[in-house]
Amino acid sequence: MSDLVTPVPIGRPTFIDAPRCDDLQTLDADVAIIGVPYGVPYDMEGATSPSSTAPGTIRSQSLRYGRYLSHYDVDFGGDLFGGRQVKIVDCGDVAMAPGRYEENSRAITAAIRAILDRGAVPIVLGGDHAIPIPVMRAYEGRGDLCVVQLDAHLDFRDEVNGVREGLSSPMRRASELPWVRGMAQIGLRGVGSGRQQEFDDARAYGSVLVGAEELHRVGVDDALRRIPAAERYYVTFDADGLDPSIAPGVGYRAFGGLTYYEASNLLRGIAAKGRVVGFDFVEVVPSADVADLTSQAAARLILNLIGALAREGQVGHG
Repeated sequence: MSDLVTPVPIGRPTFIDAPRCDDLQTLDADVAIIGVPYGVPYDMEGATSPSSTAPGTIRSQSLRYGRYLSHYDVDFGGDLFGGRQVKIVDCGDVAMAPGRYEENSRAITAAIRAILDRGAVPIVLGGDHAIPIPVMRAYEGRGDLCVVQLDAHLDFRDEVNGVREGLSSPMRRASELPWVRGMAQIGLRGVGSGRQQEFDDARAYGSVLVGAEELHRVGVDDALRRIPAAERYYVTFDADGLDPSIAPGVGYRAFGGLTYYEASNLLRGIAAKGRVVGFDFVEVVPSADVADLTSQAAARLILNLIGALAREGQVGHG
C-alpha cells in the first residue's frame, strides 16, 4: 500500500462506485479521483476546514449517477461517454498529518505527480481553494499550462496573516509557476478578499477576467474565445462560482453566479479547445448545504467534464 494515499475504506462509497486504488505506483486508469481534504489555514479556527468532509460527500452524491452512465443523456445526445470505455479509479485521499502543512503540501504534489506518471488525468476533490497550489506544482517539467478558474473570487492575494499558500492565493501562486503561461478567471462577482491592487496585478500578469454578469450578457461561446489558446489546460472550480440557488453549500455565497448549463458548457468548451490535464472541485461546505444539492452538482459537473474528455478522445477507448 502506498503511503501517499489513504484508500476509501470498505463500506464507504467511492466516486460512482469506481474501483479503489491503494497504491499509486500500480494505478491503471484513464481518470483518477483523489481527495485532498485540507489546505493551509490562516489561523487556528481554520485548521479544521468546513470543506474537509466534501470529498466523502461528493462521492456519496455521485452514486445517483453511476448506474445510468450507459443510458441516453439528453444533454449529450447519447450516452455520457459517447460509447467509449473510460476507466475511472478512486485513489482515496492524500495521506496528511495534523499541523504538518509543508509536509502535507509536498505529499499532495507527490501524489498528483504519481498519478500523472501513470498516464491518468487527476480529478481532485477538495478541500478548500488552497489545495490547487501544491497540485499545480506536480506539473513541473510536463509542458506549459493555461489555468482556467471558475470562481466568484479572484484569489490573487499574496498573503493573509503571513500565510502565502492559503485559499485566497492559488491564482497568485499559479501565476508564479514558470510552466503556467496563460490564465482565465471566469464568474467573478461581488466582494471578496481581492482589493484594487490584486485586480491590477492579475491584469498586469495577463489574466483574462470575465465577470459573471458579463458572462450572462455575452454568453459562454464569447467567454471561451477569450480563454488563451493552449495545448494543455488545468481547470480549478470553486463551488461558489455557481449561483447559490443551485449551490448553497459554500462558505461565501454571492448572488448572480454561473448557472448549471453555463458551468457545464464552459467545461465542455475548454475540453474542445485543448487537452485538459487536471481538474479540481473545491470549497463545497456540506454543513451549509441544502439536501446535498451542492455536492450533487459537483458530482454531475465532474462527470460532464469526463464525458467531454471522452467525446474529445482525450480519455478512454472505443
